[in-house]
Amino acid sequence: MIRLVDVRKVYGQGDNQVSALNGVSIDFHRRAFTAVMGPSGSGKSTLLQCAAGLDEPTSGSVQLAGRELAGLSETELTLLRREQIGFIFQSFNLLPALTAEQNVCLPLQLAGRKPNKAQVRAVLEQVGLKDRRNHRPGEMSGGQQQRVAIARALVSRPAVIFADEPTGALDTKTAASILNLMRDAVRSGGQTIVMVTHDPVAASYADRVVFLADGQFAGEIYQPTVTVVAEHLARLGADSREAQPADAYAPRSAA
Repeated sequence: MIRLVDVRKVYGQGDNQVSALNGVSIDFHRRAFTAVMGPSGSGKSTLLQCAAGLDEPTSGSVQLAGRELAGLSETELTLLRREQIGFIFQSFNLLPALTAEQNVCLPLQLAGRKPNKAQVRAVLEQVGLKDRRNHRPGEMSGGQQQRVAIARALVSRPAVIFADEPTGALDTKTAASILNLMRDAVRSGGQTIVMVTHDPVAASYADRVVFLADGQFAGEIYQPTVTVVAEHLARLGADSREAQPADAYAPRSAA
């Protein structure tokens, strides 16, 4: 579904250059739930943005559903995102003045498509909000708002859904229900999901976990467990600290 080949992303110029991705090559498979993890600053959010066409790599190739993103105009990228991509964010990104049903209809309307009310209500029922469709975000819990966001991502039947820390603002029980819902969208609905997370528990719901460290591919685990993911992440964090200059952790003067 998604292929990145030798993708590099550099921010800034000259002495201020920061390399966020340093030659990353990864495939994300169809009808699979993949988690992307790594220490802070490893490049996982940049990877998601490049894969979704939200940011342009400095070099390398990004293909989505067989289509090369390099060279597409901003208009073409916008249309591609509307037609092929769904997004789920930590902050829900719902419009407070709209009901749940209206929020789910929004991406279809922005794409110039007339919402099919039966389809919209079926998706809301799928995420457990059949009786909340006329409620506004302020009248719903955080978990219910995230369910609206998932329904909004599913309703246009995109090729892939990108999720950026989708359970980061939720309590443990609510997070588990959201992750189960996402996993079911893959297993029963044939959806493709790529999720950035820092949480080994969240990652354990995925079919595969891909690790980044210092902007590079740093391994993968299939059929992950919380323990194995946490151990791998801890090793990457330790390796990253050891790679820092000796004075990187020295206390700074109070001057």
